[in-house]
Amino acid sequence: MTSVATEPPVAQQSDKDLVDRIARSYGVIRNELGKIIVGQDEVVEEILMAVFARGHCLLEGVPGLAKTLMISTLAQCMQLTFHRIQFTPDLMPSDIIGTEILQDDPETGERRFKFLSGPVFTHILLADEINRTPPKTQAALLEAMQERKVSIGGEDHSLEPPFFVLATQNPIEQEGTYTLPEAQLDRFLFKILVRYPTRDEELKIVAQQTTTRDVGIEGVLSRDDVLAAQEIVGQIVAADHVIQYATDLVRATRPAEGESPDFIRELLAWGAGPRASMYLVTAAKARALLHGRYHASIDDIKVIAAPVLRHRIIPNFSAQSQGLSADDIIQRLVEAQPTPGE
Repeated sequence: MTSVATEPPVAQQSDKDLVDRIARSYGVIRNELGKIIVGQDEVVEEILMAVFARGHCLLEGVPGLAKTLMISTLAQCMQLTFHRIQFTPDLMPSDIIGTEILQDDPETGERRFKFLSGPVFTHILLADEINRTPPKTQAALLEAMQERKVSIGGEDHSLEPPFFVLATQNPIEQEGTYTLPEAQLDRFLFKILVRYPTRDEELKIVAQQTTTRDVGIEGVLSRDDVLAAQEIVGQIVAADHVIQYATDLVRATRPAEGESPDFIRELLAWGAGPRASMYLVTAAKARALLHGRYHASIDDIKVIAAPVLRHRIIPNFSAQSQGLSADDIIQRLVEAQPTPGE
């Protein structure tokens, strides 16, 4: 695969050059995706933030919004391997992580176990309709996400970095599904909502997809580039007041805490834990990197508050009776939360 980049690999550049190039590459990636995917700029940005922040994403949207095509095209842009698993009720853990088979050794004649790796051994894994498979299989994938390795027969097999899981859920059909527990949802950096396209976008989609055409997607970044970008995210500066704002915002979601606003105690049954505070700061650093900045800001925290928090707070019956979603409550909280120094 050819690459549109003529610059030296990111890993060989200074930190400043690295940040500048990632920001330029972000624009090129969006252009490459635009050859096939119409709109969804916010979704693309959030997925890239998750990749550079070493996080995983839960994607929710109705069928037919090109989620699979988007992820596979993004993998081509970053020259990473891609696998897709269609989750079904009869899927077993070994179908995901792999299994051992008994095989004859041609040299000694002895019979030995050989590990056959499963589709989880890839860089980008699309777990399609993760809530359609039983908890045992869900747990096997979530363990691989957390540990970045799988254990078979007492032996550990590491997953080659970067390893990124994007799991999808269909918000319409709930019959015959296995809802992910809150503790497992908390493992995902973002919950991303894929919404319907606008009318103009849908007109363009129909025109493109009903015409025969050959579109070539070129590589923009390499695996080494992505790994170097992940390293630099940890070096992006988050000032004390930014960390304080992120922490206070998360603490304000907890109805039992004294610092939560009255409307939080009225509308939420449960708030987000400390992992949300860490993810807010890390994702804010990743967003700063995408936009060519060397420090995360409070504005970055505000922009990513919804995808980080929407699956970590639980609206109560009062909120549901008023027709308020988790996003509505988060938006109200962001508007009400004072910034440090105010």
